[in-house]
Amino acid sequence: MSIVTLNDRGVRSVTAFGSLNTGSMIFIKKLTASSSGTLSFVDGSSDVVLDSTYKEYLFTFNNIHPETTEDFMFQCNAAGGSGYNETITSTTFETYNAESGGTPGVGYDAGRDQGQGTSFQPLANNIQNDSDSGGAGFLKLFDPSSTTFVTHFMGTMTYMNGTQSQTIYSAGYINTTSAIDEVQFKMESGNIDAGDICLYGIL
Repeated sequence: MSIVTLNDRGVRSVTAFGSLNTGSMIFIKKLTASSSGTLSFVDGSSDVVLDSTYKEYLFTFNNIHPETTEDFMFQCNAAGGSGYNETITSTTFETYNAESGGTPGVGYDAGRDQGQGTSFQPLANNIQNDSDSGGAGFLKLFDPSSTTFVTHFMGTMTYMNGTQSQTIYSAGYINTTSAIDEVQFKMESGNIDAGDICLYGIL
């Protein structure tokens, strides 16, 4: 899979892709946290493309570091909506292993799924705020501009939780047939102290 960087609103002004093949990742936007309450990607604002240009969008997370030990979360707005409170049904499970070895584990996390909920969806559980701690991973949105089908998502984050490695797998759907054109990330409380979130479109 090749990665291509295009400026000036992604590919809005491009009339032909030439040799680009299906499966290429097109870099759209990078947001860098600095004691940020939220990081938001809004279609049509600050060079963000989040529309029918692509059928799949990928957010990557690098060294997400909270000011306090908290969950890292996301929510969306449908076109014309506000409040980041779309209806979500989701599933979540986690794996973990301690630095000391111990007994690793895997289990369903019922406290971080939603059944027709409107809360922010957790992508990571208790990312530590130690100086060497942070979270990394990704979130995929599938065909968010569709007005026929709900918008499905899948996310994975790995991070330090105390003295153990923990990975959370989240998936579900945003239960609206309105196009999704805004995505916001935040900690459950407190700020995102540091870290990068990059948005790509998948051809």
